[in-house]
Amino acid sequence: MTVVSIFKLALFFTLTSTLVTISLQQEQPLLLNSAEQDSVYQVLSSINSATNWRTLFPDDLCSYPPHGVVCDYFTDPTTKNVTVHVTELSFGYVSDFTPNPSCSPNSTFSPLLFTSFKHLRKLFFYQCFTQTQAFVPVIPTTFGSSLEELVFINNPAFVGPLSGITGNFTSLRRLVLSGNGIHGAIPNAIGDLANIEEITLSRNKLSGKVSVNLCKLKKLKILDLSGNGFHGNVPSSVGNLTHLLKLDLSSNGFSGKIPESLSNLQALDFLDLSFNRFGNFGVPLFLAAMPRLKEVHLSGNLLGGEIPEIWGNLGGILGVGFSNMGLVGEIPASMGLHLRNLCYLGLDNNKLNGKVPEEFGFLEFVNEINLENNNLSGKFPFSANFTAKVGEKLRLKGNPELCVDEKLSHRESVGELKKCSKPDIPNPVLFIGVSHSGLLSSSSSFLVLLLFWGLWILLA
Repeated sequence: MTVVSIFKLALFFTLTSTLVTISLQQEQPLLLNSAEQDSVYQVLSSINSATNWRTLFPDDLCSYPPHGVVCDYFTDPTTKNVTVHVTELSFGYVSDFTPNPSCSPNSTFSPLLFTSFKHLRKLFFYQCFTQTQAFVPVIPTTFGSSLEELVFINNPAFVGPLSGITGNFTSLRRLVLSGNGIHGAIPNAIGDLANIEEITLSRNKLSGKVSVNLCKLKKLKILDLSGNGFHGNVPSSVGNLTHLLKLDLSSNGFSGKIPESLSNLQALDFLDLSFNRFGNFGVPLFLAAMPRLKEVHLSGNLLGGEIPEIWGNLGGILGVGFSNMGLVGEIPASMGLHLRNLCYLGLDNNKLNGKVPEEFGFLEFVNEINLENNNLSGKFPFSANFTAKVGEKLRLKGNPELCVDEKLSHRESVGELKKCSKPDIPNPVLFIGVSHSGLLSSSSSFLVLLLFWGLWILLA
């Protein structure tokens, strides 16, 4: 056998060995290490101990996971070794499209969540802690550098201060803690989440002044603090959040003047400051300089004054909530001329007077108009087709000087509004049988009487 033949034979065996190795690697995928797998089982048992998770999912939890458990591959930059780890854990049945492992009423919060999953990117709990109290953990500073989403929704028994849950979340993009039992003030550490895009802390028991420095949150797009007990002034630094798309501070106790700095939020399309205690400073005129607004809600703040003429550049608005604001004067016709995309208009429970603008008839997309409990007068000006389109969401009660056509009077939403009276028409019966000569005769008799009355005045 020649040297060339020996070399070819050696090369053949080398290539064959390599192909077999690759094939075996493909047929035998990387497995989750036993310690991390056991931690997943323990966490699953903590949220629903009635299910035997080890029996239901006996195989590798990255290869055959329950819905809500997601893994990913990681390559060591030095050794080039590839390993697999858990990156997402989602608990709580949301819908048939997201059938995460369901939680039991006595779910508990496992501390393993913050010690055993170094590569976790998403942690999600929906309606898991509803009866048995689960306390907000103090998260170790060694955990959280990979976490991008932290979501707790509708967990009323999940209680404790917000300060315990901020952690070392340098990569965090979404912080959603809505409908829980979290209390206390917003910690200053929130202002250090430089990569955060959404902060939703709605429907908790948070309180105090919002004094955190927001200047570092350059990427923030959603800020929702609604449904808490915050008070004091809204910090002017909110105006530095120039990428903000949604600002919801509703149902708190904020007071003072709505800061002018909000005019800097040129990307904002949703603004809700309703049901606070803002002072009698009128509707903010800076709204006119926010052309991307889709919804603006200021209801429940006694801002007072008239509805200003600010609508010329706000043609994209879909909803206006100006209920119970102490507004006076007439409704501007310009609202009907410019807000052509409007779907919802709430002006109820104010002191508005005058007529309903006929220009509202141009609002072809509107499906709800609430003008209840004002001092509006005159005839409601819209056609039967317009009122049929809005239906029972056309609310006019509580305007005693406003009248409606008979076709509308039967609608419950218009209340006891009077029917508009028809124009007075002379009764033809008064002239039946009266001839032209008769009319002349009556006129002659009147002239004779008038002559005698004049003579009597001269002779007296």
